[in-house]
Amino acid sequence: MSKLLVTGGAGFIGSNFVRHVLANSDHAVTVLDALTYAGHLSSLADLPSSRFRFVEGSVCDAALVDDLVAAHDVTVHFAAESHNDNSLRDPSPFIQTNLVGTFELLEAARRHDSRYHHVSTDEVYGDLALNDPSRFTEQTPYNPSSPYSASKAGSDLMVRAWVRSFGVRATISNCSNNYGPYQHVEKFIPRQITNIIDGVRPRLYGAGLNVRDWIHVDDHNAAVLGIIDRGRIGETYLIGADGEHNNKTVIEEILRIMGQPADAYDHVDDRPGHDLRYAIDATKLREELGWRPRYSDFESGLAMTINWYRENEGWWRPMKASTEQAYAKMGH
Repeated sequence: MSKLLVTGGAGFIGSNFVRHVLANSDHAVTVLDALTYAGHLSSLADLPSSRFRFVEGSVCDAALVDDLVAAHDVTVHFAAESHNDNSLRDPSPFIQTNLVGTFELLEAARRHDSRYHHVSTDEVYGDLALNDPSRFTEQTPYNPSSPYSASKAGSDLMVRAWVRSFGVRATISNCSNNYGPYQHVEKFIPRQITNIIDGVRPRLYGAGLNVRDWIHVDDHNAAVLGIIDRGRIGETYLIGADGEHNNKTVIEEILRIMGQPADAYDHVDDRPGHDLRYAIDATKLREELGWRPRYSDFESGLAMTINWYRENEGWWRPMKASTEQAYAKMGH
């Protein structure tokens, strides 16, 4: 049994990762999370105390990070500020968490010769034209478009430098857009679902033709666990499930599944620097580690996600009003 330190483990992807690890391995897990607006202890409810513990704190706290990394075999770094709209309003938290926090973790991993896995995003590559047949690979040059993606690109490059300069035993994964349970209602899919539940017409940026490569969070986390167990040190692996859909199609599919007319939504002004298309080529991950997505049918995965939000209103309701107030201030 290995002891895993999971940063950001009370957030969307991190909390699902903790659940996946506890259900599919004998690893023990410690979560480090600052419990900002996107982290919720309710996302970790009912986990077995014999293999799980929670520590409240920041990845920027050097002393705390050092103590925790020293006591664990593997650090899995999910903690990140990740919402593009928020990064456009105030980039400073993104610099602190995504760059300074990564630095503290890397330094601790270097001191204690601890295995480190860095969870990142396909947004570091910028975007592709809508009619471009190519997809992102591990060799695609970085070309970030927002303060969020720039901060994640910087943290990726730090990991690569610490591997080369100091021999840190690290791997990186860059994943496409996740969906599934426990995702904050500020994000695209849960915002539309919860608006429809509340009888509010969904809102769509611009014409809605921007394409995202959607993957169920459980498939993402299965890939991360595989990389930790079997990935080659110093390597980057792209995680994607061939799930390209434009935002217009996604919102219309949500409406259809929820029994609403497919055109029952409103357009709002597009956001600045809105990337056109993301697309992942996960060939390396599939061939080297044998990973395959379980949720290959986006429609069925989306229907399961909608059911989860319908059945777990007590989880998302407390954050809904403040989220919509923030969007209202932006005119969205």
